[in-house]
Amino acid sequence: MEEIETPPKQPVRSRNVSWADPQASAELGKQLSGLAYLQALHNGEIPPPPIAELMNMRLAEVEEGRVVFTLEPAEFHYNPIGSVHGGVAATLLDSCMGCAVQSVLPLGTGYTTIELKVNYLRALSSQTGLVYAEGKIIHRGGRIATAEGRITDASGKLYAHGTTTCILLR
Repeated sequence: MEEIETPPKQPVRSRNVSWADPQASAELGKQLSGLAYLQALHNGEIPPPPIAELMNMRLAEVEEGRVVFTLEPAEFHYNPIGSVHGGVAATLLDSCMGCAVQSVLPLGTGYTTIELKVNYLRALSSQTGLVYAEGKIIHRGGRIATAEGRITDASGKLYAHGTTTCILLR
């Protein structure tokens, strides 16, 4: 059996995360169109969802058919191989594309993701700096909507892109 050399003990890092009741925000969402709900989130009238607080991502821009989230990759996003976990990019894309769909939905219509496709092009790290996850609607039908998303850095370099299919719930 091969012996593994263990690294010397290092100080433990920590991070505190707090969030508002997500059910209260969801109930408010039932009273607004998709765009009005996202605008209220963006303006701080509705608290961000727990996933946004946990990952430290922010809703930066909202317009009909287009949504942008930002995130600065940090050490707490790392996986065991020393880079930002691919799930961070997948979550950013799922969020921006899903919200792009939500932004075109009328009052009384919800949605959920039924398919997510992510293409990873380059690794994110704590050295990457702020990234932008932009989602844009492709199609909204009676039961299905599709959107596309891109994660870029401040200079426009592409890190990942994807597509989603969402089912619309009335």
